[in-house]
Amino acid sequence: MKPKDTDRISRRQAVGGMITGIAATTVTGSVPLQQPTAPGSGRAPAQAAKQDPTTQYPRPPFPPQQQPWPGLAGKMKPRPDHGETSYQGAGKLKGRKALVTGGDSGIGRAAAIAFAREGADVAINYLPFEEPDAQEVVLLIRAAGRKAVAIPGDIRDEAFCKQLVATAVAELGGLDILVNNAARQQQRKSILELSTEDFDATFKTNVYAMFWITRAAMPHLSAGASIINTASVQAYDPSENLLDYAQTKASNVAFTKSLAKQLAPKGIRVNAVAPGPFWTPLQPSGGQPPDKIPTFGADTPLGRPGQPAELAAVYVLLASQESSYATGQVYGASGGGGDP
Repeated sequence: MKPKDTDRISRRQAVGGMITGIAATTVTGSVPLQQPTAPGSGRAPAQAAKQDPTTQYPRPPFPPQQQPWPGLAGKMKPRPDHGETSYQGAGKLKGRKALVTGGDSGIGRAAAIAFAREGADVAINYLPFEEPDAQEVVLLIRAAGRKAVAIPGDIRDEAFCKQLVATAVAELGGLDILVNNAARQQQRKSILELSTEDFDATFKTNVYAMFWITRAAMPHLSAGASIINTASVQAYDPSENLLDYAQTKASNVAFTKSLAKQLAPKGIRVNAVAPGPFWTPLQPSGGQPPDKIPTFGADTPLGRPGQPAELAAVYVLLASQESSYATGQVYGASGGGGDP
């Protein structure tokens, strides 16, 4: 199924000599790469220095900005930090095979970069018009010396979800980590403005796809495997203008806790992460009212939105053996309020 609520997005020149027009291909090896630049002021340094979290990353006000759905990280101001220059691996996922949906930008991108630097081969899924962002991730995975598999397609289609898993397994040579992260968020002021088409698209992306992809992955997962679902603070503290999105995120939490009990005897762990306001393309591409973007995240106790890089280590922890006794858990990260 092709999205009906998207506009054609012009391709931009990729960073560091990246090639445009990548198809669903597999790329391997390590090549010299000029990595995409991270945010300017407030960017976290590579060393683990003690810092004030209220000023560690950019704070509001941000420039007014809007993009057609689903948006590109490369067009955001300031550009989100996904850990491109700051995340340092320690071999925690050496030899693992991971599939990350929504791996082109935002939290999925941060997880994909971190997984690769921890020693995992990574397949990412994304929509075709998110190609410019996806190209950057592919080259970052390659720069870490790991295999990258790029699989564009719309997860609102059940047949594609099955093919997505099959392609990832075939290209990676197996599957150990599944991250159900891709999501649709489009704010509507009133239930009267929320069409059945919108409602259906949000549930297909955020709920049905998680079910379809996880079910397809099950025959390929063995003891020690990890499933990580991206939920949201909206599951616990829903906003009035995110009626459909909040419902899907509550469903993600229930899905996680129920499946964790089902798979525990098989040695497969299932956990979720529930982020609060994070600086990702979801926000300026319809996820927030345009007039709220300049102050996005200002109402949190830390006074700013989270950056995707700040969740990278959480996904690594939940994927690794270091969290071997954690299943059915929801990790909250919302800058000080609203989460479990």
